[in-house]
Amino acid sequence: MIEGSRWWPGGLVILLCLSCASTGPSRYEQTDSATSGCLRNPACYTLQGNEAVLPWVGQAARAAATASATLRVLEAAEVARIEYLLVECAKEANSQVNKREYGEGKIPDDDECNRVIGRRRGEAITRKVELGTMKHVLAFECVRREILRLFPDHVSIEPRYGPKASTGGYGLTNQWEGSMKPDIVLHAPGQPNQVQCVYDFKFPCVTKSKDNPFSASEVLQQLKDYKRLGGDCSPAIITPQLGISRE
Repeated sequence: MIEGSRWWPGGLVILLCLSCASTGPSRYEQTDSATSGCLRNPACYTLQGNEAVLPWVGQAARAAATASATLRVLEAAEVARIEYLLVECAKEANSQVNKREYGEGKIPDDDECNRVIGRRRGEAITRKVELGTMKHVLAFECVRREILRLFPDHVSIEPRYGPKASTGGYGLTNQWEGSMKPDIVLHAPGQPNQVQCVYDFKFPCVTKSKDNPFSASEVLQQLKDYKRLGGDCSPAIITPQLGISRE
């Protein structure tokens, strides 16, 4: 378990403990819920308009959940705690993969990062892409272990959103064309269409990207696209070097 998840600085501890008391111990024993698990698998649910319909939830229950979700989003202290843990997950994943691949205390240099290791559909695959994929896997495992156990109904990993012609907005979809798949989405409980905050893990490998993760134009475009999902927070990236970064 991440050491920092057992302690929280300053006055936030009072708000967080109040949240713990209202939730009950059993919630903290969960590693994931059936609801959040289903919502991360588009094959599990169906869509009615912009609403994700879970197979075991009746119409009356969905209406009640929607009404409740309108009133209950994550508080600032809860979002701050999640962001802290997301950064810790990024650091942990980065450190573990570098140690496994290169040895204790060693990191790849720019030449190693840019080394071509193969090709896919005619395009070169570099070592930095391979390392990034490995680190994402460990980061998601950390999120399930450290964050979903605390906020199982408010956090989704890699939900896919597509445009809705009926509303002009975006909603959960299982269609790839024209869709977006952020790494982490905070949302109203059990309602990933009611987006609160959006995050993407980034694991810069070369020196330039470590110093300025926005140096790559595609990163800025990605955050611009995520703004279409709405929410109370500006979309952010998470790097092990700089933590939470917003445009």
